[in-house]
Amino acid sequence: MKGKAFKFGDDVDTDVIIPARFLVTSNPAEMATYAFEDARPGWPTQVSEGDVLVAGNNFGCGSSREHAPIAIKAAGIACVIAVSFARIFYRNAFNIGLPVLESAEASRDIAEGDEVEIDVSTGTITNHTKKKTYQSKPIPPFMQALVDAGGLMAYMARSRK
Repeated sequence: MKGKAFKFGDDVDTDVIIPARFLVTSNPAEMATYAFEDARPGWPTQVSEGDVLVAGNNFGCGSSREHAPIAIKAAGIACVIAVSFARIFYRNAFNIGLPVLESAEASRDIAEGDEVEIDVSTGTITNHTKKKTYQSKPIPPFMQALVDAGGLMAYMARSRK
């Protein structure tokens, strides 16, 4: 996956990702239009399919709403890189097929607009703008299987066949 980086800070909670007043739909495309509405109005219109979200510590903290990773993925984000993730957000992301990687070095060094390429199978993150490479922990095989299937529900449907 390869795309432009969008940079966010520490402790970005799920209410910042998708404010509670917009949780009136289950349509991912509609949820995407409200992503980061209060923090960065119009953000979804800036995202192209395959772009990357880069954040600091404790990304996705707050409530356990699965709408947060759904809105991010539906906006076109291919992967989220952060120093660390809130535990429930981390699992919800994989459950909907959104890969997330932990890399303190990449999270701190990648800037808004940098062109980033990610090999999720190895955990290699390449910043083409700065000509630097970072390493994250590779995604565990079971979690990668969820991503490859498109999320937990698709994985379960596939495994029943």
